[in-house]
Amino acid sequence: MSNIENYDLVVIGGGPAGLAAACEAKKNGIDKVLILERDKEAGGILNQCIHNGFGLHYFKEELTGPEYAQRFIDLAKEYKVEIRLNTMVLEFNNEKIIQAVSKDYGYQIIKAKAIILAMGCRERTRGAISIPGDRPSGVLTAGSAQMYVNMQGLMCGKKIVILGSGDIGLIMARRLALEGAEVIACVELMPYSNGLARNIVQCLHDYNIPLLLSHTVTDIVGKCRLEKVVISKVDDNRMPIKGTEIELECDTLLLSVGLIPENEITREVGINIDTRTKGAFVFENMETSMDGVFACGNVCHVHDLVDFVTGESQKAGRSAAKYINGISNSKVTTIEINNGEGIFYTVPQKVRVENMDSKLEIFFRVKSVEKNVIISVTDEDGKILKEFKKPHVAPAEMEKITLTKKQFEMVSTNKVFISMKKGE
Repeated sequence: MSNIENYDLVVIGGGPAGLAAACEAKKNGIDKVLILERDKEAGGILNQCIHNGFGLHYFKEELTGPEYAQRFIDLAKEYKVEIRLNTMVLEFNNEKIIQAVSKDYGYQIIKAKAIILAMGCRERTRGAISIPGDRPSGVLTAGSAQMYVNMQGLMCGKKIVILGSGDIGLIMARRLALEGAEVIACVELMPYSNGLARNIVQCLHDYNIPLLLSHTVTDIVGKCRLEKVVISKVDDNRMPIKGTEIELECDTLLLSVGLIPENEITREVGINIDTRTKGAFVFENMETSMDGVFACGNVCHVHDLVDFVTGESQKAGRSAAKYINGISNSKVTTIEINNGEGIFYTVPQKVRVENMDSKLEIFFRVKSVEKNVIISVTDEDGKILKEFKKPHVAPAEMEKITLTKKQFEMVSTNKVFISMKKGE
């Protein structure tokens, strides 16, 4: 195996997470950094997100998706980060030997001192949610529609129904309305929307597009092209109620029913996966259960805002740099961060106190829409480490809490719990 290439750090994925992580590692003194990206250009999903609203947190100005991506592509060039496009990673092992293939470089074997996983996520499809009915053309994911309209200049339909109220679906409702399509309705299974509040207002309310909560598509009708969909109300158990069926004539059904982190190669190598986030279990420094392998961005858990992806990925880049330089210490006591009442997941899932910086941001999502709640962090004995009030929380909006190293050092057990309880 004499044809093995050697790099300090290999980043799998050249989207916003991979670019930010690679640049940060370079900034922290790592010399040979390589990004492997399967698409024909870097930037990931941002390239097709031509709407504004990116960068408000990180750059303190409003950018489109391609503008945001370009800033990091330019930064990567400035730092002389090597990017290989059209390159598919086949697998890697616990010795950090990566096998990849591309048109330009052929079959490649690359040895890395550390690996950062930044593959992003993919959309759930019709098959994943098992909608019954015919199989005509005109049923596609909202992200596919976004790519057709924004990057290829192709309209995907004239009369549109959207299933799900994820952010991409909401944004495409507005985009298609602007292009002259009739967006009949946005249909959501849950009794609340799964998109950001700003997108509900800017994409549906501003364009008089109805949002039908507690409804779902129960039949798809059409021979060659979609002709109509049947929607039904659902009960508290999310089962369709007979007798509530409504037929909506349309030629296109867009699915905006959730995103799944792209973790096939992560599973194959045996890295522990969290069943709630569908991403890898990570420590305080974004390291996975495999030594020297880090994960960040949407491959770890699905984010609402790219600004937070950037912050998390920079942390992974700094951590990988420390690992390569032999600074981090993995042989320490760990504290598990657990879901308490009303919390769906937390990231990171484990903390090594000795490895911590002075403070740690913990991201989490709640299970239901609530008003006036108290988020509480306690140890196993019920001792409160931190509490804060929130006037409004929703599963669609990621929350975060900051804990200090001192607070973790006060924990006498090996578990802490984040819980939500009703406020006054």
